[in-house]
Amino acid sequence: MPKITFIGAGSTVFAKNLLGDILSFPELAESTIMLYDIDPERLRTTEIVARRTAQTLNAHPQVKTTTDRREALSGADYAINMIQVGGYKPATVIDFEIPKKYGLRQTIADTLGSGGIMRALRTIPVLLDMAHDMESLCPDVVHLNYVNPMAMNCWALSRDSKIKTVGLCHSVRHTAGELARDIGIPEEEISYVVAGINHMAFYLKFERDGEDLYPLLYKVIEEGRVPDGNRVRYEMLTRLGYFVTESSEHFSEYVPWFIKRDRPDLIERFNIPLDEYIRRCEEQIAGWESLRTELENNERPVDVKRSVEYGSGIIHSIETGIPRVIYGNVPNTGLIDNLPQGCCVEVPCLVDKNGVQPTYIGTLPPHLAALMQTNINVQSLTVEAALTHKREYIYHAAMLDPHTAAELSLEQIWALVDDLIAAHGDWLPEYH
Repeated sequence: MPKITFIGAGSTVFAKNLLGDILSFPELAESTIMLYDIDPERLRTTEIVARRTAQTLNAHPQVKTTTDRREALSGADYAINMIQVGGYKPATVIDFEIPKKYGLRQTIADTLGSGGIMRALRTIPVLLDMAHDMESLCPDVVHLNYVNPMAMNCWALSRDSKIKTVGLCHSVRHTAGELARDIGIPEEEISYVVAGINHMAFYLKFERDGEDLYPLLYKVIEEGRVPDGNRVRYEMLTRLGYFVTESSEHFSEYVPWFIKRDRPDLIERFNIPLDEYIRRCEEQIAGWESLRTELENNERPVDVKRSVEYGSGIIHSIETGIPRVIYGNVPNTGLIDNLPQGCCVEVPCLVDKNGVQPTYIGTLPPHLAALMQTNINVQSLTVEAALTHKREYIYHAAMLDPHTAAELSLEQIWALVDDLIAAHGDWLPEYH
C-alpha cells in the first residue's frame, strides 16, 4: 500500500475532501496516510477528521501525524502539497493593503499581479526546500501541487528540482459544470479539450456527441441569462470566441480592461468583487471554531462525497493501471507550439502505471497564445527573481503585469515593490 503524505494537512477541509476521495477507492483504503503540518493544533483536528472519514467509508488506513517534515516525506510514494506560506495574516493582508495605498485594487491576488508575484516569492523557496528533501528521502515520489500561484511554483520546481511535479487545479472541471448548467445539458454528456496556462486556459472544443455546444453559450448571452458572477468571462467569450477556465473574479485582474480607477462603472457593470479573497478568508476565520467543533463531533456522521479534485484519480491510476485523463500543469516540452519552451502549461494528461503523461496540443489560436504570453512574461521574471535572488527581476515582473501597468506609473511600480518587500521582512530571502 502506498504512503501518501499531506503537506500542509492543517488545511482541514481540503484535506478532508481529498482523504474522502482517496479512501473511497477500495484499492487505496489501506494506504498509509501521513499528515504533516507546522501547526500542531490544526494537525490534531485533521487527524480526528481523517479517522472519522475512514470510519465512515469503512476504510482501514494507517493514519500518522508529524510536525517533522523529513519524517513526513521519508519513503513517501505521493506528496500532496497544500501549504500557504505566511498565512492570511500577515502575508495575504500585506498583498492587498499595500497596493491599495497606490490605488491598485485586486480581487484574489494569488496568481498574478503584485499579490501573485509576492505570494510566489515567499512560496517558491519553501517548495524548493521541500523538493530538495524529497530528492534524498523519496526521489521517486509523485508530487501533487495544489499551491498557488500554480504556474510560477511549478515552473520554479521544474527548473530547480528533479522531483516529478504536476500542478492540480479544479477550474477546468468547475467551469465545465457551470457551463453545463447554463446551457441545460448534463455535464456527463459533454466532452471538451482545454489548453493554455493555469487560470488562463480555454475550451478549444466543447461538444456533445460531436456537436459544437458553443452556439448554446452564445444563446445564454442573447437571451440575457448570463449569471451575475460570470459577466467578465461571457464578455471575453464575445471578444475572443473561446471560454476561459478560471472565474470572472480571477480573470478580471489578469488583464488591463476591467479594474480601472477612472472607470468605476466597469466594476458595477461586470460585477467585479474587489477584495474578494479577503472577504472569503475573514468568513472562514469567523466560522472556523464552530466548523472545527462540528468536524470533531463524534455524534454526527462525517459527510463524505467525491470532490472534483484530480489528486485521488492520479494516485488510483498509477497504483492500479486503470487509465484516466486529468488536466495537469506541467513544463511545456513542446506540448504547445506557440508558447515558450519550459513555461508551465495546463493540458490534458493520460495517467496510468507509467505516471502522468501530458498530451501534445499543437498550436493555439494566435490571439489566445498572445494573451497568455502577457501573463507568462510576469511568471518568467518572477521565477527568475526567486531562483537568482536578483531584486531587479521583481521590478520587471511588476512592470510587465497587465493590470499593474494599466494603473500605475513606473515610479509608482518601483515604490510599490520596495514597500511590499519591506513589509514581507523575513518571509522573503534577501534580494540583491
